[in-house]
Amino acid sequence: MPASAAVSAAAASGPSGRTVAVRVAVIGGGPGGLYVAALLKRLRPEREVSVWERGEPRTTFGFGVVFSDETLGGVEHADPVVYRELSAEFVRWDTIDVVRGGRVLTCGGHGFAALGRHRLLEILYRRCRSLGVRLHPRTPAPPAAELARDHDLVSAADGVHSTTRAAHADVFAPRITAHRCRCIWLAADFALDAFRFEVAETEHGVLQLHGYPYARPCDGGAPGVGHGAEGASTIIVEAREEVWRAAGLDRCAEADSARPCAGLFADALGGRPLRGNASRWMAFHTVTNKRWSHGPIVLLGDAAHFSIGSGTKLAVEDALVLAACLEEHPTVERALAAYESERRPVVASTQRAARASLGWFEDLAHYLRQPPRQFAFNLLTRSRRVTHENLRLRDARFVADVEREAWLPPHTPPMFAPLTLRGLTLRNRIVVSPMDMYSAEAGTPGDFHVAHIGARALGGAGLVMTEMVCVSPTGRITPGCPGLYAAKHEAAWRRITGFAHAASPGVAMAVQLGHSSRKGSTRLMWEGIDDPLPSGNWPLVAASPLPYRPGVSQVPRELDAAGLAEIREQFVSAARSAARAGFDLLELHCAHGYLLSGFLSPLTNRRTDGYGGDLAGRLRYPLEVFDAVRAVWPANAPMTVRVSATDWAAGGTTVDDAVAIAAAFAAHGADAIDVSTGQVVAHEKPEVGRSYQTPFADRIRNELGVPVIAVGAISSWDDVNSLLLAGRTDLCALARPHLYDPHWTLHAAAEQGYEGPCAPRPAPYRAGSRKPPAGRADEPRPRLTLRATAPGAPRGRTR
Repeated sequence: MPASAAVSAAAASGPSGRTVAVRVAVIGGGPGGLYVAALLKRLRPEREVSVWERGEPRTTFGFGVVFSDETLGGVEHADPVVYRELSAEFVRWDTIDVVRGGRVLTCGGHGFAALGRHRLLEILYRRCRSLGVRLHPRTPAPPAAELARDHDLVSAADGVHSTTRAAHADVFAPRITAHRCRCIWLAADFALDAFRFEVAETEHGVLQLHGYPYARPCDGGAPGVGHGAEGASTIIVEAREEVWRAAGLDRCAEADSARPCAGLFADALGGRPLRGNASRWMAFHTVTNKRWSHGPIVLLGDAAHFSIGSGTKLAVEDALVLAACLEEHPTVERALAAYESERRPVVASTQRAARASLGWFEDLAHYLRQPPRQFAFNLLTRSRRVTHENLRLRDARFVADVEREAWLPPHTPPMFAPLTLRGLTLRNRIVVSPMDMYSAEAGTPGDFHVAHIGARALGGAGLVMTEMVCVSPTGRITPGCPGLYAAKHEAAWRRITGFAHAASPGVAMAVQLGHSSRKGSTRLMWEGIDDPLPSGNWPLVAASPLPYRPGVSQVPRELDAAGLAEIREQFVSAARSAARAGFDLLELHCAHGYLLSGFLSPLTNRRTDGYGGDLAGRLRYPLEVFDAVRAVWPANAPMTVRVSATDWAAGGTTVDDAVAIAAAFAAHGADAIDVSTGQVVAHEKPEVGRSYQTPFADRIRNELGVPVIAVGAISSWDDVNSLLLAGRTDLCALARPHLYDPHWTLHAAAEQGYEGPCAPRPAPYRAGSRKPPAGRADEPRPRLTLRATAPGAPRGRTR
């Protein structure tokens, strides 16, 4: 049962069952604290609920608050009284205006509702008072530990700078991450007619405006609280830290900041001034906690989690779920565990989206070269919450205009546009990513590889990559890894590429060459990933004598000059074999902690000679190998390089390093950079999530202008289309989706109704170009009403 429904049902039934949390203390009189107090008192009138707020009643910083329809639906179910009062105040709009190059690009269908923060607090204060909540304004709360002695529940809703969280930091284990932008919340005394985004390019760098209305014009009546007769809008001005300082805004008081900001965005404001409300420039931070509760003390809202842009929404949702869990569970302990279990994944998803959005704005300057409509599309899809298909449903004309600007033929999804790299034209933008199969015999790919790679070649992808093909027997990860160091290997690969090219004309075949280094001589993945072989181990080599898993893995020998030269020639020999075997593209594996990656990372390269030290030194050997391979690889055939854009570990490769590494390979002739992350050190802590590696590819592409391949938890064709049309990548590599469905690309074409030349279906498979019926659910339904049904309305219902 949804939390809002649980609260609604409990309120309708009245006090029944076992009541938990008879005495409740709430620290903090912001929206989250007041709302949880009101819900708990409404559900159980016999509860004693008290709220402490150290400030004046209804005192708040900022101006407007935006709610989603989803959150409002929860409020409506949980407390119709509050919902009705909020609805009477809301300013609603559904368009977003993006201003670029003197043009206003409008996208509709978004559906926002906002009101002033003062009005929100007034409504919640009034609701608490009517229910009998004890309010203690202008009164600092006693410490949470003290309140816990005589209260069943202590809800700490004391904000991003929570004193409760700080007092019990040893239990909650907060993590506060600083980011690179500053912002200030201001207001304009008129109502914008849409959410507005605008950029100001100055001599100091880029500043941006985000604005939205929160109070309607008064239609001749008296002005409302905190706004004038023309209504009011929240205006947020944001800049990177270095731009903020260079512009002198770090030395400005509130009024001194409002004036220059109004000048920068005079067109958007119609020449009107801006005003503040305890406004100051804030650094962006993200707050997380390992735990949200400690005995009867529970964190709520910004105290538990904070990311810019969603604080009030998340706090209201927290309050709703906490109240529901206290009704659904017999003890406070179990209720708090359920509350955290339910809310944590929702909050984590919101924070991931907020972090993606924040990162986009931090790198905003890189996107200013994009055409206006692509820039707008990129902005709207930055958090990955809004996608190409979702935006098309909201405003089909806007998306069609973006696609037209990108020179896409009508009715052609972005993933089905061809791409040329050097002398090779790929039929579409889908890459079957390298996937280790551990199924070769003494380095020789066999029937399994014919079936595995052949199926993916038949499945419609533009480029099919092999797993890492090793350049020597001692360069294998496991005994089951394939190679290109013997004549029989070359013949076996020629059989595979020959089948793919013949059975699926137009598919391109790529070989990925690499050397396992310190991650070699291990068991097959399903027998114990990264565990050494029980017997028959071969000696390992690396940039430095550091084991991958200290105490478990073999200690590799540091390569000397002779060893470096020998392995370089092994790469050259394998490249020559790959050309003869019929591969169309060669990728050099410089990622995931294998040999060349081990030279690039400062965590794995501790050398003191010319192949270590600073980044230029660490790049020296990988570039030597690249140059040697490029010299023997056919001149018209492209080469790509896979890199780990971060090690996900302190002191390792950073995204700034990755940009420099990509630039170096591009300068040496790499046709594209395949951007992965991590797997360099065993103690990494990756921040995994949907499409989590794509921002690294985005940064490299838009800073350097180098073609990139994005990879990492990309699974839907909608995400692929979004990334491509936004200009964040040139190709998308998918691994596990192709294990699940070898014909992923052809199925994506069918689901989108695309039948063009960039997703050709092999002749024997053309009869399967449509998804088969899925049983009775797909059968036509009988009409059971006399009255005609409107198109799109459900049939078979009486009125």
